[in-house]
Amino acid sequence: MKKIFAWVTITFLMLPFAVQAQVPLSQYADKNGYLDIQALTCAQLANTFEEDAIALGTWYSGWYNGLAKKHYADLPRIKEGVHELIVYCKANHSKKIIEAIDIILKRNNDKK
Repeated sequence: MKKIFAWVTITFLMLPFAVQAQVPLSQYADKNGYLDIQALTCAQLANTFEEDAIALGTWYSGWYNGLAKKHYADLPRIKEGVHELIVYCKANHSKKIIEAIDIILKRNNDKK
């Protein structure tokens, strides 16, 4: 009985740390509704709604492909990359998203 009570107590004490409210990306927009893409953090990506995170990750994919002069979309690869970005950001809240993307791209290039 003491073990169950201890487990329940620990669970309730940890609950505020485990549960974070999701916020829409629009909360981070300026007064004109624009997001500063280079300033967004992994914490902001990880704590937004899944559909917002996917939309933003897809935007970043297009941005990076445009910088590389690539004018095509590999949808399964984009989906995989966005998932990898979200997973990375959930574990690395202090990074900026663009830093996380650079790390992921370098890691994937090293695997080749």
